[in-house]
Amino acid sequence: MESVPIRMDRRWLNHFITHMEQDNGWTTWDRFQLAVEAAQAEIVPEFDTLQCLKVLHGFSPLPHQVDTARRVLGEMRGRAILADEVGLGKTIEAGLILKEYMIRGLVKKVLILVPSSLVLQWTRELNQKFRIPAMAQKKAWMWDQYDVLVASIDTAKRDPHRTAVLSTHYDMLIVDEAHKLKNRRTKNWQFVNEIQKKYSLLLTATPMQNDLHELYNLVTLLKPGQLGQQNSFSTNYVAGKRKPKNEAQLREEVMRVMIRNRRSDGHVHFTKRNVITVPITLSPEERALYDGVTTFVRDSYRRGEGNLKTLLSLIILQREVCSSRDAAFLTLFKLFKKGAAGQETLSPKVQHLVELLRRVKEQSKVKEAVRLVQEIGEKVILFTEYRATQDLLLRALAEKNIYAVPYRGGFARNKKDWMMELFQKRAQVMVATEAGGEGINLQFCHHIINFDLPWNPMRVEQRIGRVHRFGQENDVTIYNFATENTIEEHILWLLHEKINMFRTVIGDLETILGQIEQQEEMEKSLMRIMLEADDDQEIRRRLSDLGDQFQDAHQEVANTPQQEWLRDGTHPN
Repeated sequence: MESVPIRMDRRWLNHFITHMEQDNGWTTWDRFQLAVEAAQAEIVPEFDTLQCLKVLHGFSPLPHQVDTARRVLGEMRGRAILADEVGLGKTIEAGLILKEYMIRGLVKKVLILVPSSLVLQWTRELNQKFRIPAMAQKKAWMWDQYDVLVASIDTAKRDPHRTAVLSTHYDMLIVDEAHKLKNRRTKNWQFVNEIQKKYSLLLTATPMQNDLHELYNLVTLLKPGQLGQQNSFSTNYVAGKRKPKNEAQLREEVMRVMIRNRRSDGHVHFTKRNVITVPITLSPEERALYDGVTTFVRDSYRRGEGNLKTLLSLIILQREVCSSRDAAFLTLFKLFKKGAAGQETLSPKVQHLVELLRRVKEQSKVKEAVRLVQEIGEKVILFTEYRATQDLLLRALAEKNIYAVPYRGGFARNKKDWMMELFQKRAQVMVATEAGGEGINLQFCHHIINFDLPWNPMRVEQRIGRVHRFGQENDVTIYNFATENTIEEHILWLLHEKINMFRTVIGDLETILGQIEQQEEMEKSLMRIMLEADDDQEIRRRLSDLGDQFQDAHQEVANTPQQEWLRDGTHPN
């Protein structure tokens, strides 16, 4: 049977275009109706009306996200710091703003700079949710070929890419994780400052951590002169590193370019966190190894052997023993000493530890992880601190026919995205090192196993934030492994009982950490406690004191009026 030819009658089109260009000849009713429909399609009822809301795909933005987009367009003229707390959707806000400017014909050439692990995530969200034809930058020739590029800031600042970026004028520049630009002496700050741009968005949940000048540097990068010259800023607004003066005036100036929504404002309903402690009883061989390492570390410290760096590495060895025999193995052999003949030999004390390590045949913590994964029967992200432990867990899971994929910082960008894809669609488990705690979104998973616990509460919260965030529909269950009668158990007690870390998202966590221990890094504070304490009772007492400092700092941050100007995202009247 022959097909029937179909011809489209387009004779009307040329006449219509002519009428549109000359704006006449609308005398017939049909032509008049076409003209009215065309005008209605282009009309913007008010400047604040967002046309982009009509073309979103598969999701509806939350009211605070829409309000943020309106404020950036109306009040801030396209230059803003989006400083919402983690999980409130800064990426969605940036996408709304970008799409609206593109619909209005004000933006065409766009550069989005993000950490390398987030390049494809940004590209995917812009294409799928906003229908913005964004491309992930991979080759040097792409800078000229595509209008909307998502690139790693580390790649963009290096030649030959740097030259291509700085020679282009962008209608909009978006920088994610912009707190990495807080120091104007860094290459990142200087590079972004040189980029030619009309509109600019800086995204960060922590616009200021330890110093008011960090905030000054971000605002200056966005809108030079907003806070005056650096000397005048220090004179007019800085009473101390984190203590402002003339707070009302400073707050007004900052809020002209910054919007900060908080979880406590009730913008988003978050599911519950269920926290379960999983005690691990060490086998006699594992206990002998741990006790041997602990004695070795404390004796070395008390005799004053080695510098502080060496002693801290010994504490790391103690932590590695709590993780796995494999993790401790490499560190032990870094303690080799050169013999007279130039051959590597072991000191008698280290030789004793190696012998204890060789006696460990089975590892209680790994066996419990495999058992728990089998019991859960759903997707699980399993966090460990150490690469050797990651490899061990992958082998143990594979032996039980459990499909698991690795995720770590050393992977190339494409491999990271491939692992994410496999985890979402095929694998039951992702075994991640600390790189899995940054940036990626895993809302399709609601089980976390902290095989090893970081000693910094902020890193713990970053891990949990990968799944417990906007878009998570299930309650999140967090399993914390704790080897009994070890430093790991002490740290879990501090985080869980004293700080209540796992049940509450503390939006000002980094500010709180900056308040305690005279700005000393918390991990180093904990290491010093472990080295100096004579026994477990003294460790608990000193950890309790540190937890009290944390709670006091939390109250200070919450109640001190001078912090309100930064924490409150409402524009002053």
